[in-house]
Amino acid sequence: MNKLERMKELIEKIDLYNYHYYTLDDPIVSDKEYDQVYYELVDLEKETGKILPNSPTQRVGDAVLDKFVKHKHEHRLYSLSKVRDYDDLEKWCNDMREFDADTNFALEYKYDGLQLVLEYVDGKFFRATTRGNGEIGEDVTLQVKTISSVPLEIDYKEKLIVQGEGMMTKKAFEIYNRTAEVLLKNPRNGVAGAIRNLDPKETAKRKLEFFCYSIIYCQKKFLTQEEMHEFLLKNKFNTGHFFKICKSVAEIKKNIEDVSKKKSSLDIDIDGMVIKVNDVAPRDEIGYTNKFPKWAMAYKFEAEEVSTMLEDVVWQVGRTGKVSPIACLQPVELAGATISRATLNNIEDIRKKNVYLNSRVFIRRSNEVIPEVLGLAEKFENSVEIEEPTNCPCCDAMLIKKGPLLYCPNHDGCKEQIVARLTHFVTRDAFNIEGLSEKTLSQFYDDLGVRHYSDLYHLTKEQLIGLEKFKDKKADNVIASVQRSKNIEFYRFLFGLGISEVGIKTSKDLAKTFKTLQAIKEASFEEIDEIEDVGGVIAQNIYDFFRDENNLNEIERLLNVGVKIEKVESAKSDKLKGLTFVLTGTLENFSRAEMSKLIEDHGGKTASSVSKNTDYVLAGVEAGSKLDKAKSLGVKVISETEMLALIK
Repeated sequence: MNKLERMKELIEKIDLYNYHYYTLDDPIVSDKEYDQVYYELVDLEKETGKILPNSPTQRVGDAVLDKFVKHKHEHRLYSLSKVRDYDDLEKWCNDMREFDADTNFALEYKYDGLQLVLEYVDGKFFRATTRGNGEIGEDVTLQVKTISSVPLEIDYKEKLIVQGEGMMTKKAFEIYNRTAEVLLKNPRNGVAGAIRNLDPKETAKRKLEFFCYSIIYCQKKFLTQEEMHEFLLKNKFNTGHFFKICKSVAEIKKNIEDVSKKKSSLDIDIDGMVIKVNDVAPRDEIGYTNKFPKWAMAYKFEAEEVSTMLEDVVWQVGRTGKVSPIACLQPVELAGATISRATLNNIEDIRKKNVYLNSRVFIRRSNEVIPEVLGLAEKFENSVEIEEPTNCPCCDAMLIKKGPLLYCPNHDGCKEQIVARLTHFVTRDAFNIEGLSEKTLSQFYDDLGVRHYSDLYHLTKEQLIGLEKFKDKKADNVIASVQRSKNIEFYRFLFGLGISEVGIKTSKDLAKTFKTLQAIKEASFEEIDEIEDVGGVIAQNIYDFFRDENNLNEIERLLNVGVKIEKVESAKSDKLKGLTFVLTGTLENFSRAEMSKLIEDHGGKTASSVSKNTDYVLAGVEAGSKLDKAKSLGVKVISETEMLALIK
């Protein structure tokens, strides 16, 4: 096949992908696969010097749907050119410096949602439009009015047109999918379907957000992108809590790397960063292509979503006895790793996602988290339905069904359950017994008859040396670590017990509230349920755990082998009572764990994210997006010195 024929084939593929994505709201390939095809076409156009008339590289944005009223944009909308590596980014920055040697660069998130244009007249929200093809979009005013972060009235009273991204947060996506008859594939798919729904009530159900990043028209003149950003903040637009001015390519790279590491913890999906020449004056001289402004560039992160074949499903038993399906995939490269397994949650999740054996499915991976199957990409003639097991895959016990979940009732005889419980028990946040991996504990189960947590405290050096890969030093280290673990903080003891859905924070809250093991044993459901952030389901799990004879016997065995729970100290003062702190950046004299404990010792509490309920953000060196969000919400930011002054 010659290059021209290949270009025609690529254009046909991209047109098909665009039709499914934009018109049907039913994507059939991942972003990564789309980009591979798109950039192959871009490279061929550069090699041949030819651009076919119907090439998608010359088109801006989405197709315009017939079901909405069309609206012609007053000002042409552009897409963004993209760089694929730091060398291309540096070359672009150097090119920009030729127009303005002293310019800085504005750095913002590249949102992965649906682009929207908002118009304001006399300070009031007037119209909302999709980008469409850059010249004509769809009027979605009623739908966008349902977005609570879109200001319906602003301080600026002249005509204003702004551009931003409609987004569905990860939390809203998760909540929506809990009760949805048809699961959304991802938050981006969720926002596109919501805005394109003719019934605004349906749009409202998805709890969308709007993040504003550009001013298309305003009579007020701005000298820099930074001034525009401040103007948007002043007029109550949500700008996404990240905006940096960078003076060098090295600074841009560092910020991109920092965001790349933290992006999975954000409540929104971003797929890259946008870099703009900060000074407005040289932009006209720098100019535009038919599709892009030359003075702005997008740096795309490596894709975290791709499609591959679902070849098999195996069912695994967890520490609580829950039996969960794991997808076995045709190996595929994703976010820097080769992926061959992904989660499927339960049989109801499988049915909602409409996935089958021998079907092609979308998978997503964020940082080191195990990938998740998102939904069906393509079904084939030999695709078959996934069957739900009736017996435990480990011990063959008859499974019990609770709602959509399956459980193995063989608490004391199912190896997978027992080894999973032991693995949790020895983790750093629990009893912190070093040198005991899941594989080693499985060996303990088989060769030493270890079944309970307390059995670990009866092990001898002689027993360990008799095992494969255990020599004197390793055996001594394990025995010493087991002995050290006998003195333990109360919250870590509770966490180590493996109560269903009880994490570190809840364990700390339980320890702080009840202070002694006896008090928790005697606590009523209502007393547990009254603890802040402990819902009814978790409260019931805790209440039931301490009324199970097997659990009480094991606790007694732990105490009998010499485990001693350290006394819970009362707060040193109540100077911080009722105050919530968020920590960000590197502190000078404390680790974050030490500072969190100090805050709790004086009656305060810490949270992981900034919200309107946050009282203070304690910012150290290289504070990130939490600091930006605090400023945008008006939350008071304090230093380490000011924090200590609050206590003193």
